[in-house]
Order: sequence, then C-alpha cells, then structure tokens
Amino acid sequence: MKDFHVVYEDNHIIVVNKRAGILVQSDATRDTTLTDVVRLYIKEKYQKPGDVFLHPVHRLDRPVSGLVVFARTSKGLERMTELFRKRAIQKVYWAVVRKKPAENQGRLVHWLVKDEARNVTTAYDEEVRGSQRAELSYKVLGKINLHYLLEVQPITGRPHQIRVQLASMGCPIRGDIKYGYDRPNPDASINLHARRLFFVHPVQKIPVICKAAVPPNQFWEEFLELDQEEVKDKNLDYLHE
Repeated sequence: MKDFHVVYEDNHIIVVNKRAGILVQSDATRDTTLTDVVRLYIKEKYQKPGDVFLHPVHRLDRPVSGLVVFARTSKGLERMTELFRKRAIQKVYWAVVRKKPAENQGRLVHWLVKDEARNVTTAYDEEVRGSQRAELSYKVLGKINLHYLLEVQPITGRPHQIRVQLASMGCPIRGDIKYGYDRPNPDASINLHARRLFFVHPVQKIPVICKAAVPPNQFWEEFLELDQEEVKDKNLDYLHE
C-alpha cells in the first residue's frame, strides 16, 4: 500500500491522502514519516537540488487516514496556518462506531486535557485547570452490519479531539483501544478518516475542495457505497431510525 496519494498540488501547497499507520512528523520512534516521503516525491518530480521546503500545516494521528495539508513555500505556510488558526477551513471526517448515538445528529462540547507523557487526552464536561475547549458536530449517515458511520465536523482542532469526544458520549471509534473500543483493528488503524477539506486558497484566492478516497479494504468500501447512495437520496430512511 502506498504511503500517500496526491489529491491537490500547486506551487504553494500540496494536499495528500495518507494511509493509516504512518506518522506525519517524526517522534521518538524515528520511523519514516509522511513529511519524509512527500518531500522525496517533490524532490524527484521537480528534480530539485538541495533541500526541499515542506512543512505540514496540521497533523493527523498515526492510526488515522485521510487528508493532510503541506506548505511548499514560506508564504503558503504562513497563510495556511492563519486559515487553520481562524477556523476558515471546513473539515469533514468519517468515523465508524459500534454504538449508535442517542441522537442522529448533535453537537458536543468538552474541555480537554492532554497528558503528554502518556499521549492520552481526557475530556471533561466543565472547564478545569489547564483545559482547552473542544467542539464538534456529528450526524449519523447510516448503518452496515453492526456499525454506524458518523460524519464529524470539528469546530476546534485539539489533540485526539474526535477520538475522545465520541468516546465520551459512549461511541468509541472502531479499533481505538486507547479510548475504549474493545479490540484493535488487525492493521493497528482506527476507523477515523479525514474525508473532505474546503478552503479558499490563501494565495490564489480560489475555492479548493479536496476529498480523500477511503482506505482500500472491504470494510471502508462498504461505507463508501453508503455515501454514494446518500448523494442520490437525501431523505434516507436510516437517518430516522
């Protein structure tokens, strides 16, 4: 399986669909990162001598798949970082859970505290010392076998936010044993996928819409078919179960 596929590319930014299991940036493991392989791709494609400027504008957790934005120039980095800071980028994730939420759609607000030593985030219902406010909206897209597909739109961008907030309402993500799912996925991934991004290009001032294909396995592809059916019919019965 390839480490990434290019979804969008120009002189200032590149957006790729990363596979689950690869780090975006280096950590203590010193494993090869997505930044490493995308930098090599640019160096070889454009036959660039010397160092290649490339910097991730945001991150995805290692077991998560989907869209990651990199800046190819300092101007692109500064302006894309500002878009993320201002929450001027619409992000849509897919998450697969076993337990159906009590409501078919809703909004979650928590206060999160990250334990850096353990790499675990804890969610609280009220503000506590050292916490950061986290907010997301979700809706149930459908059900296949014993699992439900949720569309999640994070309003804020906190570490492990979607994982811990869904777990806090009793819906841990499939495979995410760190946040309460009962068993891991065979490939150590979790079923969280950064599906879509929308933003106005900070240099060219044109709208950019990116969509990431789901990982190439039968489990995800069944839900992809479900999404295609939703496009055909916005009044699906399963949204009103």
